[in-house]
Amino acid sequence: MNQTRRTFLQASMTACTVAIAAGAGLLTPRSVLAAWPKNAFEAKSVADAIKALSGSSDAANSADVAIEAPDIAENGAVVSVTVKSKLPKTEQISVLVPENTTPLCASYMLTDDTDSVITGRIKMRKTSDVVALVKADGKLLTAKKSVKVTLGGCGG
Repeated sequence: MNQTRRTFLQASMTACTVAIAAGAGLLTPRSVLAAWPKNAFEAKSVADAIKALSGSSDAANSADVAIEAPDIAENGAVVSVTVKSKLPKTEQISVLVPENTTPLCASYMLTDDTDSVITGRIKMRKTSDVVALVKADGKLLTAKKSVKVTLGGCGG
């Protein structure tokens, strides 16, 4: 079979499958973005973002929340962050950077069937703490890690 024809047939089958799913109401933006916390992502301070996410800004430090991030990030556009929660009934994990224009970088809603670990890449405008916010069993708990962002990877 001709490779061009095979590619065309594969693309056609994919497009038909997506069209059928959309027509059946399985792919709707409302279901994909149902829990979008718009106010939290637009907040200009960490306290406002936490309040928009959870309704309260009372969060305590906890040794049961661990955050892994590099001590020095050579490129602030791509900083790898991992947050682990040892707490039972972890419902939500969020990552905030106070020095960013909008501090909330990511927020994940978890179910009982998932591990309480998230990994992702965030942007950091400049040297700052990275704050992990965990909501577990109705309580808000945090952990912080300082990350130094260097310009051009030169350590300064």
